[in-house]
Amino acid sequence: MKLHKLLQYLHPLVPIEGENPEIQSIDNDNRQVQHGSLFICIKGYTVDGHDFAMSAVEKGAVAVIAEKQLPLPVPVIIVRDTKRAMAVLADAFYRQPSHDLHLIGITGTNGKTTTSHLIENIFRNANQKTGLIGTMYTKIAEKTFETKNTTPESLTLQKTFAQMVNEKVETAVMEVSSHALHLGRVHGVDFDIAVFTNLTQDHLDYHKTMEEYKKAKGLLFSQLGNTFKFNKPKFAVLNEDDPISNEYQMATAAYIFTYGIENEADVMGKNLQMTATGTSFDLITPFGNENVSIQMVGKFSVYNVLAAISAALVSGIPLKSIISTIESVKGVSGRFELVDANQDFTVIVDYAHTPDSLENVLKTVQQFARKRVFVIVGCGGDRDKTKRPLMAKIACKYGSDPIFTSDNPRSEDPLQIIKDMEAGAAEYQYVSIVDRKKAINYAVKNASEGDVIIIAGKGHETYQQIGNKVFDFDDRIVAKEAIKERI
Repeated sequence: MKLHKLLQYLHPLVPIEGENPEIQSIDNDNRQVQHGSLFICIKGYTVDGHDFAMSAVEKGAVAVIAEKQLPLPVPVIIVRDTKRAMAVLADAFYRQPSHDLHLIGITGTNGKTTTSHLIENIFRNANQKTGLIGTMYTKIAEKTFETKNTTPESLTLQKTFAQMVNEKVETAVMEVSSHALHLGRVHGVDFDIAVFTNLTQDHLDYHKTMEEYKKAKGLLFSQLGNTFKFNKPKFAVLNEDDPISNEYQMATAAYIFTYGIENEADVMGKNLQMTATGTSFDLITPFGNENVSIQMVGKFSVYNVLAAISAALVSGIPLKSIISTIESVKGVSGRFELVDANQDFTVIVDYAHTPDSLENVLKTVQQFARKRVFVIVGCGGDRDKTKRPLMAKIACKYGSDPIFTSDNPRSEDPLQIIKDMEAGAAEYQYVSIVDRKKAINYAVKNASEGDVIIIAGKGHETYQQIGNKVFDFDDRIVAKEAIKERI
């Protein structure tokens, strides 16, 4: 695509003059630049892309998008906000690929990953080719790729959508983080369905207040558009049991479809019955009622299932097909995942890293635990500090044996993080063990028949970041090794 044609999408009223090279690719990382690239200078938290513009030109960039004038031998296009420009240019360069997909976006504090995997399974089992973008990985048809962010930067995102279109993907499901919405990473993305799971405290290190956090999440619904497309309707799928849904309903012109357990909704789960290995409930929908048995535990799991069912129903998937898939799914990696090494006590690994998610997990455990409940929990460094004492208090309130340890301390002192946690547990008895492996070993060594060990916070993660180093660390593997040593 010629530079001038591409720039027409940036601002239709700005005249375009000067050189008009052919653009072969768009890059915002100078290390990825090749001959014919359009290089976009992005100001990051630690580096400024403007400082690498000359390097990009030396590697073959034929034009540069910047927020200030740069002394370069190629055209430099000045814009007010290069991140916003990148979203526009990426969408145009890759020929608006999201318009060719049935695209479902999921936002909320907890449940995004599980809900997205459930939805992807439903569509795949309905014989559709699917794509998935989220915390754990990106999946295009049957191929999976690593991801750095829950929601990638706009350039990576549009390129991924284009790859999906090339691979004949029909339905794509993606987690949409509050950071991505606030930073405009999904500007230009044509969502057909937006799903809201819930809103509880998280990311206040970034958003500062719950009000700002709520507003960021709400952008997904307001950006569904302000027109009614009867031939291709857009839906906002909302959790009727979360009061924030009322505000998101007001923010969108899309058709509303609700789900819930407590309050009257379009799709409901009633008469929940839970065991240590699964949950059954009566499913009430406009398309019929069924008794459903899922291989996942907890009320929070039922909410995720109801959200997935709702998104599939408004997409036209038959109820029988949806239920068949839902009942066959054994869960998602690192989400209330059982660790079985033939021990006589229960070990569960869960991604719970917010006060609400930890409380949900521990409340679920209380419904089947008959003896001691060990709760191994830490808090991430360089993240919301206000939730640390809350997490600790919840671990003490619902666990008989709380153990405070390290999560991903990053640049912070692990001891200081634990001290922040201990401030919320002054009235309780607990154990603090900085080394996460030793904390897991301690719980396994002291557990007796019938006890439950919850290892919270990291879930599917296979690493631990301490300082600027990343180490191999998988809670599930560490727990299994500890059990084998004990046996």
